[in-house]
Amino acid sequence: MKLIVGLGNPGIEYQFTPHNLGFLAVDRIANDCGVEIRNRQCRALTARAKIGAEQILLAKPETYMNLSGLSVRELLVKYELNPVTDLVVIYDELDLPLGTIRIRQRGSSAGHNGMESLIGALGTEEFLRIRLGIAPDGKIKNGVRYVLRPFTKAQLKAVDEVLDKAAKAVKVILTDGPAAAMNRFNRKEEPED
Repeated sequence: MKLIVGLGNPGIEYQFTPHNLGFLAVDRIANDCGVEIRNRQCRALTARAKIGAEQILLAKPETYMNLSGLSVRELLVKYELNPVTDLVVIYDELDLPLGTIRIRQRGSSAGHNGMESLIGALGTEEFLRIRLGIAPDGKIKNGVRYVLRPFTKAQLKAVDEVLDKAAKAVKVILTDGPAAAMNRFNRKEEPED
């Protein structure tokens, strides 16, 4: 079994904000698999599904972003999973342009509070992550305010596209492996003339 975790904040006021892109990606995967994420366990909403031959557990921690690691650690222990081989974390990345996706097998938190919590709770930086870009075209005066404010109408098309990419990336990771997914999804977008 693989644990696919989306990072975000619970509550309707955060639902369509940049900081909840991880939750939205997991919701998209659940929708594609025909399941609803509504079971409560280990301080998370979860759903079981299958992609290819792989059993998966989709999870959205209900601990708020800064304590996500507590929930993820409990899920890994409960299902006897190894973070290095069995965990995929999907989250927003302010250092990447909106609509961009990057897959990495390890790395620091780069100042992301949810990732900081996971690394601290798991005691390792060695787990697969899918970073979804949220940076707008212009400059951001206040990053905290930006990530907690709902997406604008103009951003919704890019958001929808990156959620599709994230769902496809998870399928490729589970069926062909992380290296194949990185080769396919980590390429720079070609600028349009």
